[in-house]
Amino acid sequence: MTPTAVELIGTILFVLAILHTFTTGFFKRLASIQPTHAGLWHLLGEVEVVFGFWAMVLVVMLFIADSEKAAVHYIDSRNFTEPMFVFAIMVVAGTRPILRTATIAVDFFARIIPLPGSMGFYFTVLTLVPLFGSFITEPAAMTLAALILAERIFMKGISTHMKYATLAVLFVNISIGGTLTHFAAPPILMVAGKWGWDTMFMLSTFGWKAVLAVVVNALCITLLFREELRLLPETEESNRSDTVPFALTCIHLAFLVGIVIFSHHPAIFMGLFLFFLGIAHAYQHYQDRLILREGLLVAFFLAGLVVLGGQQQWWLQPVLMSMTSDQMFLGATILTAFTDNAALTYLGSLVEGLSDSHKYALASGAVTGGGLTVIANAPNPAGVTILRNHFDDEAVHPFRLLLFALLPTFIAALSFRLL
Repeated sequence: MTPTAVELIGTILFVLAILHTFTTGFFKRLASIQPTHAGLWHLLGEVEVVFGFWAMVLVVMLFIADSEKAAVHYIDSRNFTEPMFVFAIMVVAGTRPILRTATIAVDFFARIIPLPGSMGFYFTVLTLVPLFGSFITEPAAMTLAALILAERIFMKGISTHMKYATLAVLFVNISIGGTLTHFAAPPILMVAGKWGWDTMFMLSTFGWKAVLAVVVNALCITLLFREELRLLPETEESNRSDTVPFALTCIHLAFLVGIVIFSHHPAIFMGLFLFFLGIAHAYQHYQDRLILREGLLVAFFLAGLVVLGGQQQWWLQPVLMSMTSDQMFLGATILTAFTDNAALTYLGSLVEGLSDSHKYALASGAVTGGGLTVIANAPNPAGVTILRNHFDDEAVHPFRLLLFALLPTFIAALSFRLL
């Protein structure tokens, strides 16, 4: 397939955006070297800004290379429902009533596991919350898990190796943990309707394999860092100042469920979200700071990915369709590291006549590779935004994340291909 000039420009900008994500630390260092333009360098050093910035460059190029009408039409043809949904669900899931409820649930299950120190709590967070993402959606699960880990694990002075390993396992487990249902994981959602996959199909074909891989990944990292976890004090439930009236917690949960149910109808879920903001303001003494800034940054990142990703079909689809089933699984796992896995499965769904084995290979490969990079899975930027302040230079280095994600990704691959 011969690309048009615009598609070629879009692909070049997409590659530049990917390279930019690996060099954000350089721009942060420039901010200290050139204080006159420190604001600009800090902006370009934010991972969440990268794809939005290069998407803006693409739109400007469309104006120049084609016309204003063509540029506006292209943007109007993009679907920004997912960035809007992730923004709304992040803010609601990150509130004190929801976070406290999730933490109490984790504490309860952690007490059942006979492990010393914080080992039981740590293991529970990395298993229960990702699997719960199959019901509250992956972005909500990522937000809850990251906030809980930030408060109860990352703030305790753990090693840098443990921080990267934890983030990597969290990313992989969230990506595969949402496959128990057909609506929670973005790459599954993109194909479920067209391919006739319902929740029973997902449980029997994907779900039990995902549960096994999630548990093995969490157990491996818990045992690997057992010495550090033993030294951490046993986590205690939230105390007096965090108490929230039961009725208000129920209202928050109702908003969370409502936004999840209407996740494909932006006019409805954004209306619910605006109503929620009013409730949160009315009872702000029961709230911590709403993570509006973090949510907007993640939404901006995903919106940029949507804009740039729309120009990649010319090369991505032929590559996928030239593969055997095994090649497609491996190819999808690798390609997911460089493009959002939901975009990958969506492109595959456009091809008619795919065999069942190819469909399974594409979808399972896409969720398997969802933890390799920040851009591999839609919820990943949310986790980075919440946890990055606990890393050196307040930045998550992509190469180190990739390195630590290889083992849990391999375990997920074995589960989906050999079982």
